[in-house]
Amino acid sequence: MAVPGVALLLGFFYLPLLGNLIAFQEYLPFVPIGRSPWVGFDNFSVIFDGNPEFLNALRNTLEITIVQVVFVFPAPILLALLLNSLLSERLKRIVQSILYLPHFLSWVIVVAVFQQMLGGAGLINNALRAGGHGTVNILGNPDAFIAVITSQVIWKDTGWATILFLAVLSQISPALYEAAKVDGASKMRQLWHVTLPGMRGIIILLLILRLGDSLSVGFEQIILQQGAFGRESSEVLDTYVYNNGVIGGQWGVAAAVGLVKGLVGVVLVYGANRVAHVFGEAGVYQKR
Repeated sequence: MAVPGVALLLGFFYLPLLGNLIAFQEYLPFVPIGRSPWVGFDNFSVIFDGNPEFLNALRNTLEITIVQVVFVFPAPILLALLLNSLLSERLKRIVQSILYLPHFLSWVIVVAVFQQMLGGAGLINNALRAGGHGTVNILGNPDAFIAVITSQVIWKDTGWATILFLAVLSQISPALYEAAKVDGASKMRQLWHVTLPGMRGIIILLLILRLGDSLSVGFEQIILQQGAFGRESSEVLDTYVYNNGVIGGQWGVAAAVGLVKGLVGVVLVYGANRVAHVFGEAGVYQKR
């Protein structure tokens, strides 16, 4: 039963890792990888020599990562707590179903929805025109880029991400809440001393995994809107690889950037996991 899943992982995740060899070559398309000229670490000079375009992409990536860790990561936790507080199971299922729906929409549709709402000819600006007010430039404003993509991620994925947290909340023993009530604990005290400790393990695990993927901030979502916001404000490492590798033909440089990004992700996961062990949590893997 595991063979199809293992084959999928090998064929589409692990086998393509061999392609990282082109990071050390002056890769020529339509030529076997082994026959392209070897250039050693020359392709990595764009990273270590302070290439302005690369530094801009790195800075934008880090800014987006920090904002999304602060605002996107806690959103499903808060939503799960709110849903869990609903007394009616019927109402809870209806709200959950509605909140799950955006997850199944492609980024093309999500971007189109935001365009219809916030674009120059969108719903908000049309309402402002009808009221005799000036319009607002949101989807064409580079300063609003991070806020827009963060709100899109929250709207699309927060409902779906609550599944794990709701599952954990359902496993917390009601006896703990009853004991807290007997001791005179208020709702906030129960949240702080019963609910959050019961969720701590899964929160730390998902945070570690999020850190490992922190330098990947949504290629499809960003590339669809890069023309509107401009490359200077919206260029991240994933789009830098695409624009310089697939579009610009600098395959070796793009592979070098992608390889370094992957190694940084591994280091972040390992470091965060060690910190989790210090605080007594299992993390991604157990300490031996």
